Amino acid sequence: MISLIVAYANNQVIGKDGVMPWHLPADLKHVKELTTGQTIVMGRKTLEGIGKPLPNRRNVVLTRNLDFHMPGVDVVHTKEEVLALGDVIIFGGAEIYRQFLDVVDRMYITEIHLDTQGDTYFPAWDRDAFTLVDKREGIIDEKNRYPHAFCTYERKSDMK
Repeated sequence: MISLIVAYANNQVIGKDGVMPWHLPADLKHVKELTTGQTIVMGRKTLEGIGKPLPNRRNVVLTRNLDFHMPGVDVVHTKEEVLALGDVIIFGGAEIYRQFLDVVDRMYITEIHLDTQGDTYFPAWDRDAFTLVDKREGIIDEKNRYPHAFCTYERKSDMK
């Protein structure tokens, strides 16, 4: 199964200047719960933005840079190599999401109800090809100041 995980603000903003333009600890906890023990696939820039491989996960970087190496990270260079890995969670960034939208089976999307400026966006996707199978409203508190919802979408079987 090919899954995808992303948090985006209004207008599908996912980043500004290489970082997320919000701080939402509840989403970080959600991501950890969903990805621990799994294989996550990200682009080189996403990994560099994080700074190190995420613990307790198989970290795979998809990059065109044939010289890229980092301890604790498996490196692949093609979409086909990623698909050959079996069950994976696409972890970003925008270009990696764009490459895999046509084959993703499930999407975990944290929708953050925030108007913010950005320079990186989650690509447009065909909502008619997916069914919303779960939606949980996030709790707003002193650490999680933005309204948000954790949504799970699954591709409709007739849309594959």
